[in-house]
Amino acid sequence: MFSPANARAMSAYRQVGVQTMVDSASPQQLIKMLFDGLLASIHAAKGAMERLDIGEKVRHIGKAIRILQEGLLGALDREKGGELASNLASLYEYCTAQLTLANARNDVAMVDEVAGLVTTVAQGWNEITNAPATAGA
Repeated sequence: MFSPANARAMSAYRQVGVQTMVDSASPQQLIKMLFDGLLASIHAAKGAMERLDIGEKVRHIGKAIRILQEGLLGALDREKGGELASNLASLYEYCTAQLTLANARNDVAMVDEVAGLVTTVAQGWNEITNAPATAGA
């Protein structure tokens, strides 16, 4: 039903859609997208581990680590963010180390731990960014 040319066209269409979302997103929405992508990669890595699909495990853990290091850690403003930014940096570095060990040891429990930590921070981020602005703030 789909030829390789159609599959390439569909992939290009999806890429344009993603790029459009990124281009029009606020900084808060971009961080939410990073958390969403991070969690998707972590869950995909766990699934690959359970299926014993080493190639997919490595790919998804690598993607999760890149999101942590280049996206979330790179987005922190340590001057303006103070202690909170410092604590988040420590958490992101811990998650990176845990995912690296989980990859080497093929340890699903370590991946679950990181997923739990990231989920907590992502939920907090969503609550902060969705909260109504207070008058005079």
